[in-house]
Amino acid sequence: QMRLVESGGGLVLAGGSLRLSCAASGRIFSINAMGWYRQPPGKQRELVATITRGGTTNYADSVKGRFTISRDNAKNTVYLQMNSLQPEDTAVYYCALNGATMPIIRADDYWGQGTQVTVSS
Repeated sequence: QMRLVESGGGLVLAGGSLRLSCAASGRIFSINAMGWYRQPPGKQRELVATITRGGTTNYADSVKGRFTISRDNAKNTVYLQMNSLQPEDTAVYYCALNGATMPIIRADDYWGQGTQVTVSS
């Protein structure tokens, strides 16, 4: 089993920045793609950004140029640097990854518990 713990959410004024972190722990054998999703109030969960083990990134159009996803493979951690935050970025942010744990080495999807990001105008 793998556990994901997110941190870094909070309340920020429009135009401000936040950095989210998500650390994976457990009997990890490998981690493939990692990513961030968000669920705005009253809306469905949506993709924010993903990153492959090799560092290839993908972003939602709404965050391109403002958000940057990165990862530290040695620390099993993924980050999301969020700049120029706007009220429409308010949401619960979830990290997710595809990985395998020991002893049964089989790839599964894992999710964090979510962290609230609130952007005030």
